[in-house]
Amino acid sequence: MRAKAIVALLAAGALGLSGCGFKGLYSANLPGGADLGNHPFTLTAYFDDVLDLVPQSSVRVNDVSVGKVKSISLDGWTAKVTLVVNDSVKLPDNATAAINQTSLLGEKFVSLGQPVGQPSSTNLHNGSVIKLDHTRSAAEVEQVLGALSLLLNEGGLRQIKVIGDELTKATKGNESAIRDLLTQLNTFVGTLDNQKTDITSALDSIDKLSVTLNRQKQVLVDALDTFPQALQVLSQERGKLVNLLTSLDHLGVVATDVINSTQNQLVSSLNSLNPVLTQLKNSGDDFPQSLKILGTFPFPLGTTRTLVRGDYANLDAYLNLSLVPTLCGLSAALCPGAKTNSTSTKKVTAGSNSAGAKRLQPMIIGGGR
Repeated sequence: MRAKAIVALLAAGALGLSGCGFKGLYSANLPGGADLGNHPFTLTAYFDDVLDLVPQSSVRVNDVSVGKVKSISLDGWTAKVTLVVNDSVKLPDNATAAINQTSLLGEKFVSLGQPVGQPSSTNLHNGSVIKLDHTRSAAEVEQVLGALSLLLNEGGLRQIKVIGDELTKATKGNESAIRDLLTQLNTFVGTLDNQKTDITSALDSIDKLSVTLNRQKQVLVDALDTFPQALQVLSQERGKLVNLLTSLDHLGVVATDVINSTQNQLVSSLNSLNPVLTQLKNSGDDFPQSLKILGTFPFPLGTTRTLVRGDYANLDAYLNLSLVPTLCGLSAALCPGAKTNSTSTKKVTAGSNSAGAKRLQPMIIGGGR
């Protein structure tokens, strides 16, 4: 009967634990833990190394337990520790968190403390986060023993002495060369520092060029694919290109000869134009002012309104285009049978086909009231 009772008790305990969502011993509340109060709040702290900190470890303020570690997880390369703290804790929002231990071989706990700098105006509350730059971990026993071992073994001073001796041997007799090297290195570093802005601008330009080339990547690929065909065409047309360049060379020679041969004539022609251009320049405003007379020909400028009474005026003009009288006057041999003293101009009526003269139709010269 006693064995049956024990089995029943174990079964009931297992059933109770399964019904409450048992997740291992870390999920079980340990006796004698910190008093979390009626309204505890949760906050998160990030550490580089949590050592062997485990859930259910205590959270302390001035060595007084005020909470516990709820969970530990990995967030990237950083340890994320979730803490549950009594709401009576009043610490600034930029408080520090450290992983300490009760003794040299004691258990680990999280210690909350005042910030190093200026305290924040707000306090820790539910959801607060203590960032990595406000947390630290205490030294481990292994680290202490390792430092002690390094100290007892001369701390590597023997190896440092060997390195120093070898450096002395290497530099002995080369002081001038080393000094010159350091001087040149100093000049080089100084020049780089002075050109820092230019180097940065060059790097930025290279970055922009790379972006542009990346955008035009397909165009460059197409161009590179076309290059072999273009080179093949150039190779096939090589003879014609050579002939073209040879002809251009001959043309240059001929053009040079022409310029050299006509140089004197060209200079002479330009010198001949000099008097004409000089007189035209000297005429100044007289030449454009004389153009106004053409509109009133054959009447003097400014007298049209006084000479013509009415709205318009008629003019009969005779234009003699015959060169025969002129030629006959020069030489009788040019016009045999013609009299040299004959008049060369005669009045013809409109519609006449007589050579040398034609009557122009009446034209309006101008006028007005």
